[in-house]
Amino acid sequence: MPSDTRLAEQLDPATTVLLTVECQRGVVGPDSALPELAEVARTSGALMRIARLVAAAHGAGVQVLHAIAERRPDGRGANRNARLFRAAERLPVRQVIGSTAVRVADPIPVSEDDLVVRRLHGLSPLAGTDVDALLRNFGCRTLVVTGVSANVAIPNAVFDAVNLGYTVVVPADAIAGVPADYTPALIRNTLALVATVTTTEAVLTNWQRPKRAR
Repeated sequence: MPSDTRLAEQLDPATTVLLTVECQRGVVGPDSALPELAEVARTSGALMRIARLVAAAHGAGVQVLHAIAERRPDGRGANRNARLFRAAERLPVRQVIGSTAVRVADPIPVSEDDLVVRRLHGLSPLAGTDVDALLRNFGCRTLVVTGVSANVAIPNAVFDAVNLGYTVVVPADAIAGVPADYTPALIRNTLALVATVTTTEAVLTNWQRPKRAR
């Protein structure tokens, strides 16, 4: 775990952005296309912790981005070059533009200052999307990454952010993947090598201090 001073410097509200990854109803909601992943996100407490982090970010003046994966009804522009994408086409719940499946899932609060960034292709919330440009326009130096899944989208987001020059903070208890015991192994053996790994409570402690103007 990082020192309190180092983490406080990294989590300065003026230069920090909180990213939620694929925390949408069709992924982590009660009618998920991926019920095993949704169950782990709920029962582990990760989804509730993400909601607490978003609420704290709103209170501290930290910008929030919600990264949503969706597709056109006709599938145009979507990847078909991996087994994961082909399997998604056969799921009973599809992440179609404008559907309830691509709305931010409860209990995560969404404020009018939040930005929702949607993508039609790929595995990463950053590659080929507006996220990098938005982060730079916000003066972001630290990106806090939360959400699902630890199997694919979360490591993609962390690696892409690090490659783009951002410091990445991962609250280890605010991400989820399947099986449940895969997530701690990913954090310990991979994400800890490139990101600052911490806890939701540690982030909340820093954001509950008097906020600085962005």
